[in-house]
Amino acid sequence: MCFRRRSAARPRQDAKKDPDRIGTRDVSKGLNFYSIQKEMAIGKAMSQQVERKSTLVTDKLITEYVNRLAQNLARHSDAKIPITVKVIEGDDPDAVTLPGGFIYVHTGLLRTADTEAELAAALAHEIGHVAARHGTRQATQGQVAQIAAIPLIFVGGGLGTLCMSAAELTVVPAGTLAIQRAYETEADMLGLQYLYKSGYDPLGMVDIFEKIFVFAEEKHVKLLARLGSSHPTANDRLVNVQKNIETQLKARPEYIVNTSEFDNMKTRLAALDWTPKPPAPEEPKPPSLRRPGDALIASKKGVPQTDPRASQIKEAYTVR
Repeated sequence: MCFRRRSAARPRQDAKKDPDRIGTRDVSKGLNFYSIQKEMAIGKAMSQQVERKSTLVTDKLITEYVNRLAQNLARHSDAKIPITVKVIEGDDPDAVTLPGGFIYVHTGLLRTADTEAELAAALAHEIGHVAARHGTRQATQGQVAQIAAIPLIFVGGGLGTLCMSAAELTVVPAGTLAIQRAYETEADMLGLQYLYKSGYDPLGMVDIFEKIFVFAEEKHVKLLARLGSSHPTANDRLVNVQKNIETQLKARPEYIVNTSEFDNMKTRLAALDWTPKPPAPEEPKPPSLRRPGDALIASKKGVPQTDPRASQIKEAYTVR
């Protein structure tokens, strides 16, 4: 009897690492007690809190451009939740991602990006968080008691805890930081794929991350020293992004780097930055009061009288 040895089956590539399967895979797999409808309701409530504490940018050229760019990236993503993108005033190169597809882009991020590919990379990373439903998955894991109390804030194109304040970090358990580290790595990978699938130069993610990480490290150098190994280092993330570019993305003859729409947005933003702000209204001053005997008292002390009626009375009784 002849037997033929069956060759070992080749392991199938992880779907999350295959850009060709975008839209046909579930990148949000994992324990999650929140339905999509519940997640969107939570995100809506949290977005109202953000907007009460922030200044929304209302310039249509800027807001429509950023929204159009984000929606194009979302169409080339795995997101099953509608994306809502708004621009808020803020000097730091930040972006805040809430559960339910709510993304708030700081004007500082728009100023920091030098090309559309860089800005698209930051937005693609945020959409990666939305597609993987990182917010409610972390809440389900029980590391955060109440999702509304300590929301997941993925800042600066996905800096995560790198831009959280010291006060916030003191109440976040070490296990939560480890989970966020894994989520940041995953969002970097997914965002890179969405950027590539939308036709943009994947090196845009390297460029914008380098700028944001330098800013964050200068601002939080003492804090990062205390975090140590529990925090994802900027160098590790940049190395991973470059590795994913080499191993997951097929080379293309050309990529989108910049557009005239991006340049128009930057010009408008610069014009708004130079527009003088209306002066703050002066605080009302108390009324000036004069008592009937003030003029007489002043004259006895040798102080010139300031009552305008004094000169009129003197002139009326001058003998000519």
